[in-house]
Amino acid sequence: MAALPPPSGFSPKFVDKAVNALLKWRSSKLNTQKPQLLEHDEFVYLILTLKKIPHKGVSRINAHKIPLPYPLTNPLTEAPELCLIIDDRPKSGLNKDAAKKKIQNDNIPISKIIKISKLKTDYRPFEAKRKLCDSYDMFFADKRVVPLLPKMLGKQFFKKKKIPMTVDLKHSNWKEQIDKACGSALLFLRTGTCSVMKVGRVSMSREEISKNVMAAINGIAEIVPRKWGGIRSFHLKLLDSLALPVYQAVPDLKLKIDGGAKEQEEVEEEEENKVVDEGELGSGFEGDIDNHAADDVENGSDELLNKKRKMGDNKGKGEKNVAKLKKEDGFKQKKANNEDVTVQKKLKKNALALESGEMQVKHNKKKKRLAA
Repeated sequence: MAALPPPSGFSPKFVDKAVNALLKWRSSKLNTQKPQLLEHDEFVYLILTLKKIPHKGVSRINAHKIPLPYPLTNPLTEAPELCLIIDDRPKSGLNKDAAKKKIQNDNIPISKIIKISKLKTDYRPFEAKRKLCDSYDMFFADKRVVPLLPKMLGKQFFKKKKIPMTVDLKHSNWKEQIDKACGSALLFLRTGTCSVMKVGRVSMSREEISKNVMAAINGIAEIVPRKWGGIRSFHLKLLDSLALPVYQAVPDLKLKIDGGAKEQEEVEEEEENKVVDEGELGSGFEGDIDNHAADDVENGSDELLNKKRKMGDNKGKGEKNVAKLKKEDGFKQKKANNEDVTVQKKLKKNALALESGEMQVKHNKKKKRLAA
């Protein structure tokens, strides 16, 4: 299947610029930090933002595999630590010894085999789950036990993007499935609009990272609903860096314009229909006008009576409201007058008290004079 052409707003130049900026930022950060004993190979992340939330049938565990030209984990050149979780229940017909023989015969680079029964019992504590997550680079799981894994593994695997890859162990091509998973970027469509996937390592060259990013973007455009029409944006980032935009979709404004044009067309059609109806009435129904004149007069008189009654009712309601307002204003006025009267009485009392006090003082002075 041929790859879909990208929209006009997307160009590989934007990817190259973003990759260069991220690598420059990391090199400047390393110059300011203290040197570390062990070198840490950091990942480059691609952030996908959709326009709509995916449908409810999307699984959190089954990832979409997008082949990359430069694999993140290459078993041929590196020695990655890979862990395989098998189904050892009686109905599966598989045990640990048979899985070991198959891995040795096919030269599959699996470092550890864990039975689902042992995962239930030995890895219940949080600390045991955390150590298991940090001990291996990638995890693979039998297709039959994948629905049981979220509760057994816990949040640590989801946070570090180490969710086990699905492998169908009923088939004999174990090596092909594992090699394909190691050489692919894994896209998990969540219950929201944003998804994050690893597309490169900092130890790669700029060209290799850019080619991986382009391959991942083209692969995503073929997987998501509505293809490029369902994608809102792409961003590139490192673990601690800012997210640099690579593609941003133009807002959909055609719907509003089309809606306005349709409404205008509907209005024009209604006006034309009105004109046609009036013409037909004037030409074909001239003889019926005289026959129905009396009925129209009677109907008109009934309508007039109904209107007058309604107006009378409204008028009565209006008069009642006016009377109510006048009554309320009268109460307010009376209350204000009473308050004024009480204030005046208080003032008079105070004046009389002052006068009596002054008279008493004068009388006392006279007594003192006479006594002297």
